[in-house]
Amino acid sequence: MNFQDLHELLRQELVRRIERGTVTGSRLAQRAGFQQAHISNFLNHKRALSLEGLDKVMEAQNLSIEQILPLDLAASAVVAQPEIELVQEVPIVSPSSAIDDVLIPAAAVIETVPVVGSRLRENRAKPAPRRTQWERFVAVRVDAQQAAAMAPVLAPGALAVIDRHYNSLAPYRANQPNIYALRSGSMLLLRYVDFDERHLILRPFLREFPVQLIGLKDGESPADYIVGRVCLVVAEV
Repeated sequence: MNFQDLHELLRQELVRRIERGTVTGSRLAQRAGFQQAHISNFLNHKRALSLEGLDKVMEAQNLSIEQILPLDLAASAVVAQPEIELVQEVPIVSPSSAIDDVLIPAAAVIETVPVVGSRLRENRAKPAPRRTQWERFVAVRVDAQQAAAMAPVLAPGALAVIDRHYNSLAPYRANQPNIYALRSGSMLLLRYVDFDERHLILRPFLREFPVQLIGLKDGESPADYIVGRVCLVVAEV
């Protein structure tokens, strides 16, 4: 849409009004302060009006830009309201529930943490085949033991939001290791992970803490132990 388009839309509206008998060419010229021939030439495509002339004609007919725009354009011309980001409530659960529950039952929800929905949707998924039906996002509270090995990346009391549809050892971002939630016996551990032959190597952030190994049995894969990727850490408030 440009000024030439608006010029033509105004001409068409004036022609419609004249055809309906709501105004005459001479009356229009008189109210706008033009010679009748001038207005006649405009209505018959023989000459154009200046911007000042367009303003005079629109004022004489009590017209606004919105009134001459097509309906679809007029609707889009309305000032858009700021988009409201929808918030998703992520369930905070126990480590055992994060490990075992395909769908989180209401009884297992300790509380919830609000997360902007787009922040969750932007996460890329790499689920193991058997995990595609699992409820995707859960959060666990980082206890002192977990935080001690992963400080300052994870702080005591923080919430680690786990994407349970990311069970791959593929790096999520180049040159940045993933923090995983892993099943180790009945425990849930939050660690960096490497894979060497038949062992998952669980690495803490701090070197003074020991590296742990999880041996894979025949028929097992790393995805059998990877609960998910820590995609978001929410500090305690």
